[in-house]
Amino acid sequence: MANDYCTPLDITQIERNFSEINPAFNAAEAMHEANRCLFCYDAPCIQACPTGIDVPTFIKKIATGNLQGSARVIFDANPIGASCARVCPVEVLCEGACVEKTLLNKPIEIGRLQRYATDYAIESGKPLFAKGEPNGKSVGIVGSGPAGLSCATYLARLGYDVTVYERKAQAGGLDTYGMAEYKMPKLVSLSEVEYIAGLGVKFILNTQIVRGATPDSEVLGEVNTVGFDVLDEWHDAIFLATGLGGTNRLNIPGEDLEGVYDALEFIELIKTRDWKSVPLGRNVAVLGAGNTAIDAVTQAKRLGAEKVTLIYRRTEKDAPAYEYEMELAHKDGIEFMWQTSPLEFLGDGRVAGMRVADAAGFESEIAFDQVIKAIGQQKMASFFTEVCGVAVDGKGRVSVNEQMQTSNPKIFAGGDCANGGAEAVDASQMGKLAAQGIHQALTGEAVNFAGAK
Repeated sequence: MANDYCTPLDITQIERNFSEINPAFNAAEAMHEANRCLFCYDAPCIQACPTGIDVPTFIKKIATGNLQGSARVIFDANPIGASCARVCPVEVLCEGACVEKTLLNKPIEIGRLQRYATDYAIESGKPLFAKGEPNGKSVGIVGSGPAGLSCATYLARLGYDVTVYERKAQAGGLDTYGMAEYKMPKLVSLSEVEYIAGLGVKFILNTQIVRGATPDSEVLGEVNTVGFDVLDEWHDAIFLATGLGGTNRLNIPGEDLEGVYDALEFIELIKTRDWKSVPLGRNVAVLGAGNTAIDAVTQAKRLGAEKVTLIYRRTEKDAPAYEYEMELAHKDGIEFMWQTSPLEFLGDGRVAGMRVADAAGFESEIAFDQVIKAIGQQKMASFFTEVCGVAVDGKGRVSVNEQMQTSNPKIFAGGDCANGGAEAVDASQMGKLAAQGIHQALTGEAVNFAGAK
């Protein structure tokens, strides 16, 4: 099947399709929404937030016109509050717990209010927190996603010399590279990174941590390498925030055909916003039914694919994607094939279709000119055991205690590499707990940041 591998839409239409789905409040809208809040004494929204943001307080400050103060409350509990305002599943967290969520009233739009305050603070450029007085201790953080950024922020506030090592060319992890552009523009994540860098956090990009003592090598081409043993010598403590690995393999024939993509690879290409260079089929299949799969199908459709089909081996009610994500896919005109399992990718050099089986075992062949796999990410157990020398559990996750400390007392870990894959807000909280744990391990002093629970 022929494939032009180029969007048929003009740039103006694409930009419209990828504009943020939740538009920003203007001042009047924000004030109106803030004044709807009941300012509950024992607010369930706080309990529902993994980072424990004092939601009524930050909303009250918006209602009184104190946007900088509002942002301070948010960032004090969640250093990536601007990102989480956009990508958090607020429908099942803070807004899902809102007491205004009744038959007659909708919940307070906490996410959009949080975005309103945090965007103001970042755009103003005014610092909310200062770097602490230097304490002479150094911490290395491997990975610049939500967990790494959170841990770096709190440690910098405590006076640590913090260096973040990131393999990619830009910091931010999945918030920068792996979130649908209409949810989380790349610029927002990078602005938040810059804001955190203002605390004195150093970012060393294009750098991969490898086994051994080699400080620098050309093994990975353009990516520099640093041996973990060297990293261990440079720093008093290390925080592992590496996230997860590449997309899982199906291990079926034809998986390496041209036109078969990993979902995160596809989304990363879209995040460049170089729309005409993103490979796009006319008839696209996406395998999986999690939130990443929804991001893939909706973005393929918004980029201009004529037909996009989500294929999942179980039923719709078994799909792990949030309900509101599924609703978005339905609204975008996505087609669905439930209880369907891929058996083989078909094609001569380039993918032209799939052989699949339904729940009864009946096999059929379906034509597709692009297939995107969104079937979960690999755990990096060998990296942790062989490179970092720390224990993992039976599921390949780094084993940590309540303070995020690994089997090596000097090494801490958090985020997806420790929880197996959760939300950005969960990673941020683990980064916070790790910062507290590192500080106590190195100084013997206990510290509790906002929302530590």
